[in-house]
Amino acid sequence: MQDLKLKYKTFPLKELLLITPPFTQLNTPYPATAYIKGFLNTKEISSFQMDLGIEVILELFSKEGLTAMFSTYNPQPTIDNLERIYALQNDYIKTIDAVINFLQGKNPSLARQICSRNFLPEASRFDQLDDMEWAFGSMGMQDKAKHLATLYLEDLSDFIVECVDENFGFSRYAERLGRSANSFDELYANLQSEPTYIDKITLQILKEKVEAVQPKLICFSVPFPGNLYSAFRCAQFIKSNFPDVNIAMGGGFPNTELRELKDKRVFEFFDFITLDDGELPLELLCNYVFQNKNHEFKRTFKLENNEVTYINNSTRPDYKQSQVGTPDYSDLALDKYISVIEIANPMHSLWSDGRWNKLTMAHGCYWGKCTFCDISLDYIKLYEPIAAKTLVDRMEELILQTGETGFHFVDEAAPPALMREVALEILKRNLVVTWWTNIRFEKSFTADLCVLLKESGCIAVSGGLEVASDRLLDLIKKGVTVEQVAQVTRNFTESGIMVHAYLMYGYPTQTVQETVDSLEMVRQLFEIGILQSGFWHQFAMTAHAPVGMFPEEFGVIPQQKEITFAHNDIEFKDKTGINHDKFSFGLKKSLFNYMHGICFEYELQDWFDFKIPKTKIAPDYIESCLFDDKLNRVKSSSRVVWLGGIPTVQNFTKSKKGVSWEMTKLTFHNKTSVYDILLEKEKAEWLIKTLSKITVHSEQKTTFATLKTDFEAEFEDFELFWYSKPVNALRAAELLIL
Repeated sequence: MQDLKLKYKTFPLKELLLITPPFTQLNTPYPATAYIKGFLNTKEISSFQMDLGIEVILELFSKEGLTAMFSTYNPQPTIDNLERIYALQNDYIKTIDAVINFLQGKNPSLARQICSRNFLPEASRFDQLDDMEWAFGSMGMQDKAKHLATLYLEDLSDFIVECVDENFGFSRYAERLGRSANSFDELYANLQSEPTYIDKITLQILKEKVEAVQPKLICFSVPFPGNLYSAFRCAQFIKSNFPDVNIAMGGGFPNTELRELKDKRVFEFFDFITLDDGELPLELLCNYVFQNKNHEFKRTFKLENNEVTYINNSTRPDYKQSQVGTPDYSDLALDKYISVIEIANPMHSLWSDGRWNKLTMAHGCYWGKCTFCDISLDYIKLYEPIAAKTLVDRMEELILQTGETGFHFVDEAAPPALMREVALEILKRNLVVTWWTNIRFEKSFTADLCVLLKESGCIAVSGGLEVASDRLLDLIKKGVTVEQVAQVTRNFTESGIMVHAYLMYGYPTQTVQETVDSLEMVRQLFEIGILQSGFWHQFAMTAHAPVGMFPEEFGVIPQQKEITFAHNDIEFKDKTGINHDKFSFGLKKSLFNYMHGICFEYELQDWFDFKIPKTKIAPDYIESCLFDDKLNRVKSSSRVVWLGGIPTVQNFTKSKKGVSWEMTKLTFHNKTSVYDILLEKEKAEWLIKTLSKITVHSEQKTTFATLKTDFEAEFEDFELFWYSKPVNALRAAELLIL
């Protein structure tokens, strides 16, 4: 292994080093360390953060990295694809730096060469292009080049997995070792073996960073099973080479899976493991490590008297979301992340393409009832929204800090009322931002609210339709119906916001008929065009969800195992005896086609190689759901908002049968069109005055009832005026009821 250049000598020394271990995302940093660093700033605790994953990727996928890799490893001659990649190694070595630069957004002109199809070496990943040309046919050159460059990287990834390190993956590493690891034995055994090729690159970069920063405490944030092995391997290396440094672990994986930890061998690697919100536990750890200040801990595992001990002896409450500060992305090499386009799924493209600042609108979930969800855990159970003004303040801070105006709100489910207030605040400040988030398909998402969200920069939402069956939605306690989902997705789609649906199959007691009927519902949603993206997940039973906690209520029989390490996913048998696995291929294949607007005429049977029953859903069911629209009815308490500008005014006199009266023509310009309305002069004057009072910039909130009262102080019959042709023209354009 070649020596890597020391890159960090100029960095100031810090007492605390925050690390995200390999691998999470290529295009943007996982936000946990940025959240924690932002909090630590409020406590004047100096820290340094690093995304070890992106640094390993950039070292591996470089001219020097590929040269070293190809000189160390070569394929078995029986595997044609690997032989081809190895034979083309000089082409990969020659092009890799230019491709990475392009994917970092630094060399857009390279797109023309990439799209010429004689610049990049091509192996088996490119075989799928014949099938996908139609899917990407409408793409611009930059996106098409990104997709081709992604296939090029995936070819190299195939070589690495087969010849170099079987555990490699761009967004995970040795994930198998972290999944359902009820025992620590297998992971521990792997850690006793020699470091892998990827490990060696990882540990060399880690060594340089620790020597440069010289921390007293290193904290690993481990969000997923695919980060776990690397976190342990790094901790092992630190223990051997920097024995005076304390090491802690927190993040999504321990919060979810290590709550019943018993195996003391874990503490050969880590000194502390904290659970749930990390701010106060980490502050207390800093007091303990840096100042040897009392032995107060919050939700912390440590080894005492050679036994795993859970200590929660602090009486201090956790910090409110208004107190945790703005995420701080400093230290992270934001210009080094690479945007890729992996598959023809528009929501997955958002996830992997572009740099997004991550924020949270509310801690926890405001619904908190879904029976498949880990609602017993604090990260979902404890709901606490953040004030809209505070959120938009943080958005402005992050724009100044990062230079990026894209935001991904990473909520379990963003609250509609808060989304409305955030959108109004964004518009009030004239901010130009792009944002997306996860939602529930709430009836609160009226057509007008969706228009407001779009105007503020919202481009996409993802939500759980789960099983498109009202019986199962009720059993899940989802709090929505298929009819409601159809109306909400229509409202988002018509406003120009893309909708992605999380879909589920294999829920306890789900029948084959319900699976087939659910697929028919999904087919109709795509055929009508009110759903643009989706993904089928097979139900998994978890220890902290109602189904896992009370399995007998849901007709499942859990397969219990002794828990000494991780505990989340639970194997089970459904009393129905149905093998839901066999539906996976047909559900996903049909969805892939529906997403691209084809094959709606196929019989559902055509997607499966086994007999299924005919659907019982009427072919126009979803369409019929859209007729009786309960979502868009006006309430007297609703706020009235005008998004448009001030019209030009032209007064004129109209005469009929010897009678004359004053009329006014109001001309409105919006971003895409111009339109006129005609009103009696007095009503036009009232309208102009009113529009100036109900803009997003107005401090006073005007409700529909207030508007009615104000109108009827001068005129009669507000409803007749409100539903008139002129006002309908304004309603269709920029006059909203929220």
